[in-house]
Amino acid sequence: EDEIAVIEREMKEFWTELKSVYGTEQISQTLALRDSCKESIKALSERWSKKLKEGDLMIDKIQEYTDEILQQNKHISENEKHLTEIKSSLKHEEEQKKELTDSIQELKEELVKKKEIITSKNKATKERVERLCKSKELFEERLGLEIRRIHNEQLQFIFRHIDHKDPDKPYVFTLSLNEQGDYEVTSCTPPLDCISEFQQKVRETNNFSAFIANIRKAFTALSYK
Repeated sequence: EDEIAVIEREMKEFWTELKSVYGTEQISQTLALRDSCKESIKALSERWSKKLKEGDLMIDKIQEYTDEILQQNKHISENEKHLTEIKSSLKHEEEQKKELTDSIQELKEELVKKKEIITSKNKATKERVERLCKSKELFEERLGLEIRRIHNEQLQFIFRHIDHKDPDKPYVFTLSLNEQGDYEVTSCTPPLDCISEFQQKVRETNNFSAFIANIRKAFTALSYK
């Protein structure tokens, strides 16, 4: 608009100077030229005005699109943050799952080992009990020994014919197998000071016959005191 005003002012100045130099015909032609120029300038002004309005609309649209893009970028950033948190949580859960799986596997392996140990101990205990039962008749016949199975899977050993003054007097001790599968004397009547020593020796040698013979000898020695 400022440029148009400058052009109009210059045209007026030019028109004034032209009137002083040229005649009416030339002036008429010049007027026609001026009107044509004005029409051209008016059309040009309208076109540029329309273009400017379109430009303003375009700028508004661009700004609107820019704001929308910024908003979308904000949403994307928030979603990415949320996604990162989810991934971190999933990773943590996977680690916990792996640790739990490893722990369960270790427990299973430990349980299998314990079952094998228990089975082995039970087998050894059963074999020992069978050996004791097989030796029962021999002990009763040669050592005057009576063996009884009592509560809690314990065996009671009753010796007679020890005290020459009272052959029927009982000398008794009770034997069991502990959790480790070792022989353990739970009671002894009358008490023997060497019973712990005999118990430790039979655990080391597993010679049960010698263990019974040693206890009988100890009872016999005690009867003479």
